[in-house]
Amino acid sequence: MVSPSLKLSYLLILYYVLTFLLFFVCLQENETEVKYEEEFTLNSRGMQLLASRWVPQNEAPKALVFICHGYAIECSITLNTTRLAKAGYAVYGLDYEGHGKSDGLQGFVNSFDDVINDCSNYFNTICEKTENKKRMRYLLGESMGGAVALLLHRKMPQYWNGAILVAPMCKIADDMRPNTMMVSLLSALCKVVPTWRIVPALDIIDLAFKVPQVREQIRGNPYCYKGRPRLKTAYELVRVSTEIEQRLNEVSLPFLVLHGEEDKVTDKSVSNELYDVASSLDKTIKMYPGMWHGLLYGEPIENLNIVFSDIINWLEEKSQYGNTIIETEHKEQMEDSLFVNGSKQDC
Repeated sequence: MVSPSLKLSYLLILYYVLTFLLFFVCLQENETEVKYEEEFTLNSRGMQLLASRWVPQNEAPKALVFICHGYAIECSITLNTTRLAKAGYAVYGLDYEGHGKSDGLQGFVNSFDDVINDCSNYFNTICEKTENKKRMRYLLGESMGGAVALLLHRKMPQYWNGAILVAPMCKIADDMRPNTMMVSLLSALCKVVPTWRIVPALDIIDLAFKVPQVREQIRGNPYCYKGRPRLKTAYELVRVSTEIEQRLNEVSLPFLVLHGEEDKVTDKSVSNELYDVASSLDKTIKMYPGMWHGLLYGEPIENLNIVFSDIINWLEEKSQYGNTIIETEHKEQMEDSLFVNGSKQDC
């Protein structure tokens, strides 16, 4: 015969198991299902670029988020974009020329201007679709992608509703940056042998990602470039980061900048400077003690949860407030259109 105390223990175990299962079922029901799709889009130079999207199923997205990935990385596999889609946002990304599954020599950036134009053309196409015209649009740039996001903003200063800049490449860290003599040499050589991989550099994978398993995943990913930077690529990265650093005061859109205190790839002091000197009236900065460069996928899970919680909370706040603004702007545009048409008819 089973003793009363043993029966009580069984009942308690059963209670906890059922409670856990109920909690898990409720969590699954409340979590937004995500649909992933990818396609190739043709750029102005006749190259096929991989476009990826993560869209909430069975509900309208709260806003649009456009991913600008970092150097030697790609969108479709590496970034934790599903987290944003599960939070109700439609997420879009484009593998740059020479990156991921897109056409081009792997790891080769011939012109940063081409990268900006490719992203601008594709992102604008998504934004201008009928179903998206009333939706807020945000840029999320990580590392080199932070520079891409800032240059997209400069290209169309009034177009984007905000940007999330994760360890942005406003300046390459001094330990990673070529010295003045090397920059002069790069400038001369990249006109002759632009694709050569002879630029001395530290192992960025070891420097960027704290979790060893993530380093191995990236090294094993055939769509992530490994090896020394190509001459023209290195020159373009130095050129663009230097230009951005000199024009930080021109940043006028709402932004959230995030940086790890132990980042050895991009300079955290310039993120602080961006916050201080940017002309934007709506700006937030968060520095994370003990975290490295790869804040979106290179940290332990507890750190990733902190970073994505900060990102999603910022998006929630801006999107909730901003949708009212877009509705007002759309109404004003319609009224202006009716006024113009009415004036023409009166004439």
